[in-house]
Amino acid sequence: MVLNAIKLIAACAALAGASAVFAQNSGPAQPQNVLQLSANGTVEVQQDLLNMTLVTTRDATDAATVQNQLRTAIDAALAEAKKDAQPGQMDVRTGNFSLSPRYTRDGKINGWQGSAELVLEGRDFPRITRAAGRITTLSVGNVGFALSREQRLKSEGEAQTQAIENFKRKAAELAKDFGFGSYTLREVSVNANEGGPIRPRMMAAEAKSFSAADAPIPVEAGKTTVVVNVSGSVQLK
Repeated sequence: MVLNAIKLIAACAALAGASAVFAQNSGPAQPQNVLQLSANGTVEVQQDLLNMTLVTTRDATDAATVQNQLRTAIDAALAEAKKDAQPGQMDVRTGNFSLSPRYTRDGKINGWQGSAELVLEGRDFPRITRAAGRITTLSVGNVGFALSREQRLKSEGEAQTQAIENFKRKAAELAKDFGFGSYTLREVSVNANEGGPIRPRMMAAEAKSFSAADAPIPVEAGKTTVVVNVSGSVQLK
C-alpha cells in the first residue's frame, strides 16, 4: 500500500510538471525583430506675446489705509489701461494682491504693508507699452515674452511634420542597416514642448526709470524653440 501511495505521488508530480511546461509553451510568443526609436522636429520662432506686470507698494500704520491706497492706485490704473484694451491685442487683468503686518523687534505690530499688481498681456506690443507708459500710479515690475496660442499651434504643426519625417527616415535606414527590406509601425507617441530661454530686453530696474513722457516703453522679444518628439516601435520585415 505504501508503494502504491509513492507511485501515486510520483505520477501527480509528473503530471503537474507536464502541465507547467504546457502552460509555459502555450503562452504568447515574444515579438521578434522589433526596433525602438525616436526622432525630433525643432522650429525656432519669434515670441509674439508680451506680458507686462505693473506693481505698486504701500505702507501705513493701519491695514485699512494700506488697502484703500492700493485700491485707489489699481482703480486709476485700470481706468487708464481699459482705454486701450482689446481682446487678444491687449488684455487687462489684476494680478497678485498682498497685505501683511510689519513687526517690531519685540514681535509687536507697528504697521502694515501691501502690494498690488496689474497685468497687461497681448500681441500688440506698442499698444501695451503705450498704456503702461501712461499709468502713473504703478511701476513696471516685470516684462516677459511667450508664444500666443495661434503661434504655438502653428509651430507645433511644423515641428511635428519634421519629427514624423525624421522618424520614418530613421526607421527605414535602420531597417536597411539591420538587413531588412522594410518595416511596419507598431506603436507611436507624440510629445511637444517649448524650450529656450525667455529673453526680455528690458529688466524691471530699467523699466522703472521710464515715465509717461517716455512712452512707449521700449521692449524687444527674443526667440524660442518648439520641439516635438516622436517615439515608438516598428516591426522589421
